[in-house]
Amino acid sequence: MIRRYGRPPESGQRYMMRPGAYAILPRDGKVLVTYQADPHDEFQLPGGGIDPGEGPIQALHREVFEETGYRIAAPRRLGVFRRFVFMPEYDLFAEKLCHIYLAFPVRPLGPPTEPGHVAVWMPPEVALAELYNDGDADFLASVI
Repeated sequence: MIRRYGRPPESGQRYMMRPGAYAILPRDGKVLVTYQADPHDEFQLPGGGIDPGEGPIQALHREVFEETGYRIAAPRRLGVFRRFVFMPEYDLFAEKLCHIYLAFPVRPLGPPTEPGHVAVWMPPEVALAELYNDGDADFLASVI
């Protein structure tokens, strides 16, 4: 059984399955997270949706780069959780299936290319308090 975080699904509401890959990125006693101002104003684990025809690892590399500007190495799958959310940027009710990986940020190649995202290094204890969703925070807690 896959653990669910956040609100339960709304009765009668259809949700589109939206698988995604997300990374916990530790280095030098800090973790790299992304801050997204719009539409939610929140700190998140870097990552996002797996596009059709794309595998989770390929999506992880692409999404982390888009949201942080970093290349990563040695991703290792930690687990999965799900959330039922409304995604206003897509006007979509989604069942997000979140695949979580531990990986290592190798080097920045520039600023994030995804609009509205800022890469932020923070101590893990601060990240635990700041991460928007409890699933991200629980996986981070299991690593630190």
